[in-house]
Amino acid sequence: MKTITVIGAGTMGHGIAQLAAKAGYQVYLNDVKKEFIDKGLERIKWSLGKFAKKKDITEEQAKEIFGRITPELDLAKAVRAADIIIEAIIEDMSVKQELGRRLDKIMKKGAIFATNTSTLPITEIASAFSHPENVIGMHFFNPPQLMPLVEIIRGEKTSESTLTVIVELSREMGKDIVTCKKDVPGFIVNRMLGPLLNEAAWMVERGEASITAVDSAAKYRLSLPMGLFELADYSGVDVIHNAQKYFVRRGLVSNQPPIWEEKVKAQEFGMKVGKGFYTYKQGALGWERPDIPRDAGNNVDLVRLFAPAINSGAEVVRLEIATREDVDKSVKMGLGFPKGILEMADEFGIDKVMDALKDLRSKHGEFYKPDPLLEQMMSEGRTGKEAGKGFYDYEQKATELETLILKKEPENKIAWLVLNRPHRLNTFTLESIADFRRAFLDVAADKNIRVLIITGAGDKAFCTGADLTAFSGDINPSAARDLSAQGHDLFAMIEKLPQPVIAAINGYAYGGGCELALACDFRIAAERAKIGLTEMRLSLIPGWGGTQRLPRIIGLARAKEAIMLARRYTAEEALTIGLVNKVVSNDNFENEVRAFAHELAKQSPIAIKLAKQCLNHGTQVPLDVGLELEAQAFGVLFSTEDLFEGIAAFMEKREPDFKGK
Repeated sequence: MKTITVIGAGTMGHGIAQLAAKAGYQVYLNDVKKEFIDKGLERIKWSLGKFAKKKDITEEQAKEIFGRITPELDLAKAVRAADIIIEAIIEDMSVKQELGRRLDKIMKKGAIFATNTSTLPITEIASAFSHPENVIGMHFFNPPQLMPLVEIIRGEKTSESTLTVIVELSREMGKDIVTCKKDVPGFIVNRMLGPLLNEAAWMVERGEASITAVDSAAKYRLSLPMGLFELADYSGVDVIHNAQKYFVRRGLVSNQPPIWEEKVKAQEFGMKVGKGFYTYKQGALGWERPDIPRDAGNNVDLVRLFAPAINSGAEVVRLEIATREDVDKSVKMGLGFPKGILEMADEFGIDKVMDALKDLRSKHGEFYKPDPLLEQMMSEGRTGKEAGKGFYDYEQKATELETLILKKEPENKIAWLVLNRPHRLNTFTLESIADFRRAFLDVAADKNIRVLIITGAGDKAFCTGADLTAFSGDINPSAARDLSAQGHDLFAMIEKLPQPVIAAINGYAYGGGCELALACDFRIAAERAKIGLTEMRLSLIPGWGGTQRLPRIIGLARAKEAIMLARRYTAEEALTIGLVNKVVSNDNFENEVRAFAHELAKQSPIAIKLAKQCLNHGTQVPLDVGLELEAQAFGVLFSTEDLFEGIAAFMEKREPDFKGK
């Protein structure tokens, strides 16, 4: 399949067209008016320019991508050669079905039609086509160029082959996917978001919390990217209200509070009109976000707030609408939540969620009746993380800390330390610092581990430094100095580890993430990686060792340029200046890193430890002192069994089997 037509050049359509062209497809962009298409093309050109400026793509690649997009006002001409047609038009069933009837007469045989609807039933849209098996939902999140998720929805007659093609297309576009197996109201994401937003509104309506208290709790206690009422204002209060009304008409039980309709009647639609749950001031860069006090939400009952959404998530799993993994991925990748709804449930405790639902049911009605799956989990003792099992099994080799996952492979003598905040581009928090310390101490004491690999979860980021929302607030010069010292102490632990440490840079490594990589012994970058000390853009300097380690690695002159101009290097550029040891393909990244680690793990751990000490410390002192350090280490090795094993293996022409003795 080589050609894609996108119908609708607006907010979503132009972004989808850009993604398709970037994936290598020939794209036709169609709309009902030429000026709509022209505006869409202008937005695409602007967006590609931004990506080129950030060095995500080159100027030449931007031109090539744009050159693959052909504007076409005539619908018949636009779809004539299309293998896949993606519509991103108005969210109105009658309009979409009318488009479907027109397309059915002119699209080529076997072409697939994908609708970007976020609310409308796929099966009803498919009824306008003579081949409904070729119709599927492909719900992008806004803006499509940046949001990592696509929600794929099967209609009642969608074929396996159609599903396979759209899954593959989504991956070619660089997207994570979740699959909604049944054409139900709300699909996956909105089926949980609706109850969550409604419960937030009910807590305000009932006098249990204020709007700012709910949003403060969401932002600062749960690290959500924005408060729930902020999210409603950003998305459009009218959009959310109308979507929920439509879900109810389709049979979804809802408990929407009156405040939604009151806001719509008052035309307080949110940020787009300057007023919703908050009043917005126009700033130099658009509407200014509301000021939400950090401590305002300390007393909000988070279990009670999230219990209805968790109940809905349990229903989605029980009815086999989606897997538990896709339920959680949908809110992490689609809404930017740090943890999935079901992961939160396990952390809260299923028993506590049940208590909250039962209390709400006794006071406010049957909407809050606990889902049978939750009842079953209680009877089986699957009450969450503390019990060792809930929606997920926590009795596993991997040690899951608050922000990291430590996975040991003693059979391979390696360990992986994964920064596990992909929704926030694997940024650091204060919890991350504590987690790293625990992990480093664990690895240092484990004689079965000879190599540590540090990488980031997902495929977008290795680590992009500090999470500004976690470190903002009443920080003063003294506190900032202490924070810098904490980073110095933490990264010094990497240099003092007896094992060599590999930074597996799988994506963005900016700011503190770059400094983390600099503290490691080796840096292996995927082709897609972008690396740089970018603090100067915030009128800061690197504070976790960057000003000291970078010049020692790439030289003083280049380090000055990198830091003072906040350079963002591609993987190949980083290799050229000596910032990374090697660059490997994206598709084979883990295998290449693993192979490098295996080579290191074959060496004598005692010799590796002493070599690391000599290289790290001997190069920072006068030559005669460094040479004395080397001589002492050389002498120590003559007392080890590993030396004699190495000599014996050499004489016998075999691989040595070092024991670390």
